[in-house]
Amino acid sequence: MVNEKFVSKGAASFTLNDDREKQVFYFLLLPKLTMLAFSSALEPLRIVNQLTQKEIYNWHILTPNNLPVTCSNGVVISPDTELENVQKNATIFVCSGVEPMFTADKQVISWIRRQHRMGSKFGGICTGAYALAKAGIIGASKFTLHWENQPGFIETFHDLLPTQSLFEIEQNLITCGGGSAATDMMLHLIEESLGRDVAVVVADMCIHKRVSGQKAPQKSSLSVALGSRNLHLISAIQVMTETVEDPLPLVKMCEILEISRRQLERLFKRYTQQSPIQFYYSLRLERAHALLNETNMSITEIATATGFNSASHLSRQFKAKYNISPTSFRKGWHLNLN
Repeated sequence: MVNEKFVSKGAASFTLNDDREKQVFYFLLLPKLTMLAFSSALEPLRIVNQLTQKEIYNWHILTPNNLPVTCSNGVVISPDTELENVQKNATIFVCSGVEPMFTADKQVISWIRRQHRMGSKFGGICTGAYALAKAGIIGASKFTLHWENQPGFIETFHDLLPTQSLFEIEQNLITCGGGSAATDMMLHLIEESLGRDVAVVVADMCIHKRVSGQKAPQKSSLSVALGSRNLHLISAIQVMTETVEDPLPLVKMCEILEISRRQLERLFKRYTQQSPIQFYYSLRLERAHALLNETNMSITEIATATGFNSASHLSRQFKAKYNISPTSFRKGWHLNLN
């Protein structure tokens, strides 16, 4: 008899004749996790069980201190088992979201390390890699996390460099960006375990168009994002992105790109409605915004990391763009966190 907790009824079906041992996944939910990424990982497992009417997958919800957690959208989720009940050699996905540097406390990090020593395999969903990095279990493995949080992550963990891929699957580490990247990751695991036909039907049930593979980028290319295939413009933005910490004078940039300053200014005005200098400033201020949000770096350190010659220079530009000073911005989210 099937367990109705894990096997729901539905109209669609898929015949899977071979009997196999069920796979158990644990999801450790941290405060302010993104519900979209969590449900995008969980639902494909439920759908496999529904389609086959077999208990192929089990899943359990874990939380810090075994207490309810509040998602980034305000929804509260309660655990269905305790951290102490997790078996050795388990597969555990850490689900995180906003302000990831501050949502995994010392007890959670110690628990992750202990489970890792006992042979558990870990995954990180959305910004879950933050907790895994703090626990020191990423090592030389390839990994990823949501693109929005990567600048802050790199500034915090200097020896770890995430990829831009939707997801990464290593022998003992499974990670993905946020949102529907979790669905792509799970569909890949389902295909590896149950075959392509099952994964295709599950994707159809999710009304989800699968990407070409785990190496697909999280963000659209610059040419798509800007609605342009102008190579000079794309190259200019790439140079700007790579030199946020040490901005180049426009004269030097034009030399690198082998175009005139007037050409560069026309391109940016046409496609971004900004001058090159304004666009460059925006990139740097967006990086500063991310570092304020995701790290404990001082404002002076952030100013240096984003190419401003002083904390006061950064503060003036930041307030002009966001209508709040960096200090007030940081105080505001610390209050919200507490």
